[in-house]
Amino acid sequence: MVVVSALQFACTDDVATNIATAERLVRSAHDKGASIILIQELFEGYYFCQAQKEDFFQRAKPYKGHPTILRMQKLAKELGVVLPVSFFEEANNAHYNSIAIIDADGTDLGIYRKSHIPDGPGYQEKFYFNPGDTGFKVFSTKFAQIGVAICWDQWFPEAARAMVLQGAEILFYPTAIGSEPQDDGLDSCEHWKRVMQGHAGANIVPLVASNRIGKEIIETEHGKSEITFYGNSFIAGPTGEIVSAAGDKEEAVLVAQFDLDRIKSKRHSWGVFRDRRPDLYKVLLTLDGSNDLVLR
Repeated sequence: MVVVSALQFACTDDVATNIATAERLVRSAHDKGASIILIQELFEGYYFCQAQKEDFFQRAKPYKGHPTILRMQKLAKELGVVLPVSFFEEANNAHYNSIAIIDADGTDLGIYRKSHIPDGPGYQEKFYFNPGDTGFKVFSTKFAQIGVAICWDQWFPEAARAMVLQGAEILFYPTAIGSEPQDDGLDSCEHWKRVMQGHAGANIVPLVASNRIGKEIIETEHGKSEITFYGNSFIAGPTGEIVSAAGDKEEAVLVAQFDLDRIKSKRHSWGVFRDRRPDLYKVLLTLDGSNDLVLR
C-alpha cells in the first residue's frame, strides 16, 4: 500500500513565504499518512511566464546547491517522505523547467526537465525554457516507481505511456494552469482533468495532479497580465476515476491510498500492454502523420 498526496495553494511572489507554505502543507500531508507528496509547478513564486521579461531570468538557479532543493531534502529525510521539487533551472546558458525527485531518506534521485514547452498568451514558456533533454524517466523511490512530468506534458498521451512502459506505477504532474488572458470565456478545467483521467485509465495506474489557485498579476512594459489559477487538483485511480479532488479556490491537501500490487495484477491481466503493436506505431515518430518513413 502507498498513500499519495497532492497539495494546492496560492503563491505569493516571495520565495520564503511560498517555501514555508509548501513545508506546512507537506507536514499536513504527512500527518494524514502520505508517503509521496506532490507540490505544484514553480511554487517558489508567481508564474512569471505570463509575460516576456528579461529580469525574470534572475529567478533561475543551478540545480546543484539549489537552496529550495536542499531544504526539501532535509524535510523529506525528517518526515520519511518522497518529494518531487519543481524549480527554474539555470544550466550555464540553458534554462529549464525542471523537477528534482527527493527520496524518503533525503537522497536526490535526479531531475526531469520539461519536454513540451507551451507558447501562447499568458503561458509564454518558450521565452524562458529550453526543451528538456532528459527524456521521460522513472524514479525508484522507497515507496514506488514513479513517473513525473510537468504541466503541458500532461496533455500528451505519449509521455504517460512512455513512463509506464519504463515501469512507472504512479504518474505525477505538477501544474500551473488557469484562465486564458486572451479569452475570458475559455475554461479548460474539465478538459484538463479528463485528459489526465484518460492517461490513468489507458495505462491502469493512479495519477496525481497538483495545481495552484489564486489571481496572479505580472507587470510588464506593455501593461498588466493576470491569470486566475483554477486549482481543481485531483488524484485519479487506475481506471481514471477521481478518488480525491479540490475546488477552485481553497487551499487543499488531498490524499489517497493505493494497493500497487493489486493494481499491477489488474494492469497485467487487462491486456493493454500485452496487446500493444509497436511495429505499427511508426507514424508516431513523424510530425505530419506520414506512415512511410522510407521517404524520410
